[in-house]
Order: sequence, then C-alpha cells, then structure tokens
Amino acid sequence: MASIVDIDLKELKGIIKDLSLDYEKDNRGLVLVEYNNKIQLATKPEYSTYIKKILKPESKQNLSQAAIETLAIIAYKQPITKVEIDEIRGVRSDRAISTLLERGLIKESGRLDTTGRPILYCTTDEFLKYFGFKNINELPELIELKLENEEE
Repeated sequence: MASIVDIDLKELKGIIKDLSLDYEKDNRGLVLVEYNNKIQLATKPEYSTYIKKILKPESKQNLSQAAIETLAIIAYKQPITKVEIDEIRGVRSDRAISTLLERGLIKESGRLDTTGRPILYCTTDEFLKYFGFKNINELPELIELKLENEEE
C-alpha cells in the first residue's frame, strides 16, 4: 500500500493507526481488522445481527468433530500431509479435509519431496479470520506440550 500511494511504511502505519482509532468511536459501525500483515475493513461485531438480517446468509452448518480435529492438527503441525493427519487421528480424514478445503479454511501448500509426492496442507487467511487470530502465532499453546515440558 505504501508504494501505491507513494509514502514510506512508517507514515502508512501511522495513518492506519489513526484510521483504526477513528473507527473505534461509538458512532462508527466499522472496524479495521488485522491478520497476517493484512488489513480488512469490517463491520463491528456488535452489529453482526443486523448484517445477518440484511444479508440473510445460507444457514451454515457447524464443523463436524472430525473436521475440527483435522483442522487443529493442520493448524499446529502445518505443513502436513494427509497420511500424517490420518496417523495422528487414527482414522481416515478424506472427508474432513475435503470439507475444510471447500470452506477455505485450509489449502494445498505444495508437495512433499518423497515417494508419491503427497500434498501438504496448511491453514489460510480465512482460518485466521474465522477464529479471530492476527497470525498463526496466536494459536493457544497445547496443554500436552506444557505437560511434557514440565516433566523435563
């Protein structure tokens, strides 16, 4: 953005901060949301019920338990192959992966340089927006890892 409007990055960050503070005022219905070093203009969460009434979105089904498990594994272990996901879950994950791809929460991020060249999966910006994270580093620490560290 800075190069497009021909200003330096520091000045752009100041403008974005000022704009964000302006949008935080009570009489404003918008907010700037940051994720993965990107900025998006969005409706304030407290107005979501009104927006839903206006847009009348299709009723979205919640993610299945299998899809949630698969998504968590991908989020914490990315990039990861389907075989690795299946090994961790102990069951096949084809359908869960297909659902997550359709919803844009995960994407193919290349192929592993090994026999068969399996597809690698990782999370998307849509995943970050869906869960309200600015970047993947905001994922909560796994309890399992905490316990292992405490035992050492």
